[in-house]
Amino acid sequence: MAGLLGLWAVAGGAQALAAPEALGFRLGDHGQTTRIVLDLSEEAPYQVRRSLDRIAIDFPGLEWRLRAALPPRGLGLVKGVSREGAHTLVLSLSSPAKPAKVFYLAPGGGNSWRFVLDLEPASAAEVQKAARAEPSAKSAPAPSPAAKSSAKPNGKTASAPASPPQLKAIPVIAIDPGHGGIDPGAIGASGVYEKNITLAMARELKDRIEASGRFKAMLTRDRDVFLKLRDRVAKARAAGADLFISLHADAHNDLQLAGLSVYTLSEKASDAEAELLAEKENKADLIAGIDLSNEAPEVANILIDLAQRETMNLSASFAGRAVTELGHQVKLLSNTHRFAGFAVLKAPDVPSVLVELGYLSNPKEEQLLKTEAYRGKLATAVTKAVDAYFDQVRKAGTP
Repeated sequence: MAGLLGLWAVAGGAQALAAPEALGFRLGDHGQTTRIVLDLSEEAPYQVRRSLDRIAIDFPGLEWRLRAALPPRGLGLVKGVSREGAHTLVLSLSSPAKPAKVFYLAPGGGNSWRFVLDLEPASAAEVQKAARAEPSAKSAPAPSPAAKSSAKPNGKTASAPASPPQLKAIPVIAIDPGHGGIDPGAIGASGVYEKNITLAMARELKDRIEASGRFKAMLTRDRDVFLKLRDRVAKARAAGADLFISLHADAHNDLQLAGLSVYTLSEKASDAEAELLAEKENKADLIAGIDLSNEAPEVANILIDLAQRETMNLSASFAGRAVTELGHQVKLLSNTHRFAGFAVLKAPDVPSVLVELGYLSNPKEEQLLKTEAYRGKLATAVTKAVDAYFDQVRKAGTP
């Protein structure tokens, strides 16, 4: 969770013998704020937890005795209301929001105790800060050299390491528009959101890739919606993707910095700038593994390492072709093919690249990325790289 409020705030006075009860729930839209009211039999301890797309309110020991069901639809800044487990109320957000006030109203005027939460819109800067602060899940540790040399299968056969799937007659290309929903990504010099640039670019790239009839393309998101990184990878793998292309557009303190770059996975970054960019993009980290549930831990580590090493080689092969084709069309950043530990590139069985389309902080490049003509040039170049990559795969079995 990106934030924490009411750290088990507890009512004063003697502890009640009976568990507190939730009696009623109301939502109110007051223009710039949305008010949530929970009627309670008594003042109760609570904890408010925030993430990018929801707010969870924990009431330990609370018993639900609502006079009416929770509303089927939200209101204002609240998209939906639900219960999670025995004691947690969950508010799904329709747009970036933060708690403005959290307090209790004492009984009076025929009312019982009331827990009140006022939500107000969060600024773009606050959303970006929350996105950077959201904790990352730890990836599986890489096997040590000693583990590689001394691992014993314990009776299980590990002679055939996992490798990328056989190429299909019509390969599937997964296109991942970065950010989305309540996560705007970078904000351009004129206020344009990265999430909108990447979605527009993804749609144009999908159209061009599918135009030849040689490939099928899918988008991890086709609208303005927030997706966790692990969900993006999961969608691509569920679709049987043979190649994964994640699209982003960065911002930088140096407003003169411009140019496109292509990243592939490496736990050791190619330079400090690449490392910082990966840290900024990684909201959730994973190695989306092959099924290793029946393998001994040391064997599983070796299989992950071997499978991912082969996939990284394939990723680098496509990245090289992409850099060549894009270099014919647009300005490239120096050392265009870079390496960093992007979580979204960690599927061990899907060759993956992350394309930084340019810098929205550079006014000229931002204006270019806003035009359909320029995005079309990028899409054409990437499509040529896709063609060249799979032509070589078909001819030689490996690039």
